[in-house]
Amino acid sequence: LWWPLVLQSSITEKGERGQSRMTPQPASKATVVVDETTESRKRARPAIFELANMISVPMALNAIVKLNVADAIWSSGSNTPLSASQILSLILPNSPSADAYNLQRLLRILTSFGVFHEHLSPSSSSTSSLSPTTVVERRYSLMEIGKTLVTDEDGLSYGVYVLHHHREMLMKAWPLGHTAVKDPTTEPFVRANGEKAYIYYGKIEGMNELLQTAMAGVSVPFMRAVLGGGYDGFGGGSGDSGVKVERLVDVGGSGGDCLRMIMQEYENIKEGINFDLPEVVAKAPPIPGE
Repeated sequence: LWWPLVLQSSITEKGERGQSRMTPQPASKATVVVDETTESRKRARPAIFELANMISVPMALNAIVKLNVADAIWSSGSNTPLSASQILSLILPNSPSADAYNLQRLLRILTSFGVFHEHLSPSSSSTSSLSPTTVVERRYSLMEIGKTLVTDEDGLSYGVYVLHHHREMLMKAWPLGHTAVKDPTTEPFVRANGEKAYIYYGKIEGMNELLQTAMAGVSVPFMRAVLGGGYDGFGGGSGDSGVKVERLVDVGGSGGDCLRMIMQEYENIKEGINFDLPEVVAKAPPIPGE
């Protein structure tokens, strides 16, 4: 509550005999009295601030991906902790106006969410022997979450997925989420962009390819984990139940990456069908078979 007192207004009207009378307005909402000294309330205040500013996290992640920070730190597997200035020298070597301090702010935001690990190394620095000061140097390496943003040998990473989900047309729709409650007949994306997502995307050059790359960056690592983790539901390997799959359908298979990986692993699968939207299948690369 912003004010200690809530004053109820009234309207003065002329009575039948020229006398004025007061017409009360609808009763105001009940005043909520909250004890701000309780531990639960003390936790609630910073929590709501965090939620209100949560947009800073995906936006910081989006910026880090655009700047190729993960690849710079990873550097062929070394994952050597680097300062913001050192990272800048790798990603923007010919940009003297690039700001290391702003990059460090992005790195620190994502450090708090487990994307980076911050290494602190205090070093003494002084302008006078009588008044030494201590400067803390911050260096950053990749945590497991951050490593998902590193481009692999196939040119894939989760980074393209991050970029796809923060494109302007999607960001315009999010502030209209409340309209889906008020009127569910028109989805927020249509309100923001004038037509449904797949129709809209189909008119943008290269959008379908971008979406397929984004999905490949997510599905290929997942399928590597499935196939390398002992799963044998397709038959033909150790622990086989005796049922061998010969025809496999991938529903919503996008570019067909999962289907291709499974068929390469299991020779018993003679036919693979990538079932998706016509415009998606039309752009999917062919999967050669035996």
